[in-house]
Amino acid sequence: MRTELETGQSKTAMMPQTALKYDVEVQDDGRVELTVPFPPGAHVIVFVIEAADDIFADLLLAAQSSLDFWDNPFDDEDWNNA
Repeated sequence: MRTELETGQSKTAMMPQTALKYDVEVQDDGRVELTVPFPPGAHVIVFVIEAADDIFADLLLAAQSSLDFWDNPFDDEDWNNA
């Protein structure tokens, strides 16, 4: 029998989750404070990512990664001979 860690599967059903995004500034002491719509004692997971200076950086990265999809030698081999 394989354990949950070995299979990567949980035995409990996952409920849909809504991600919340906050744009906040780090305070002088390195703290970030925000108000969330969860009851006291609720368990949450927090990801912290430094914001890019360029507001279009994420769009540029998405466009470049989308173009990389088409640069695929296996796909070229199939479609170029179609």
